[in-house]
Amino acid sequence: MQQIPASALEFLKALEKNNNRDWFDEYKSEFKQKEQQMKQFYQTVETLLQEHDSIEKTKAYRIYRDVRFSKDKTPYKKHFAASFTRKKPELRGGYYLHIQPNNKSFLGVGFWNPEKDDLDRIRKEIAIDAQEMRVILCGKNLQKHWGEIEGKRLKTSPRGFDKNHPDIDLINLKQYIFTQNFKDKEVLTADFAETVNQYFKAIRPFFDYMSEVLTTNLNGESLID
Repeated sequence: MQQIPASALEFLKALEKNNNRDWFDEYKSEFKQKEQQMKQFYQTVETLLQEHDSIEKTKAYRIYRDVRFSKDKTPYKKHFAASFTRKKPELRGGYYLHIQPNNKSFLGVGFWNPEKDDLDRIRKEIAIDAQEMRVILCGKNLQKHWGEIEGKRLKTSPRGFDKNHPDIDLINLKQYIFTQNFKDKEVLTADFAETVNQYFKAIRPFFDYMSEVLTTNLNGESLID
């Protein structure tokens, strides 16, 4: 099983202290080696995921920052990252892996930036009956791995929804996400890919529920041709 090498974190630490093009150009061959090792790790995670899910695409994010609209003009990211996209249109939800030294690594799952129509559909489902979602959110395995649902939320109710609705805490969310942080010593263990896999696997009841909601109308009729 592919393991994240300690040298990958050491490279990122050095990059954080020397975030400039001259330094990066000097150590670019070392970066390419670390990048390839990380891609092999992502592939290991994808292989494990494919045993219980259907992954359409694994994307390794580039190290280069888009600084056009940022006050921070440092040219390089201080982390390695990848996302794993489920097969659409029938499967919804996404997996994200973020590797950063100094105990800043984390996993993220869920719906980070749902489309307007999808967000409206989720809210309407919750407004009609939130019981199924709440049962899933309270599931022992999901709670053990992910804890409470997170995400930005509106200060009041969305347009067309009752601000006094008993489930307004779920309705006014703009994102439906979960995150889990990891220390460097955890990231560097030999079985970290399997750890990532188990965390991703634990979110499946939530993904299955959301996939069903987002592929049907309010009458439960399929929207997939």
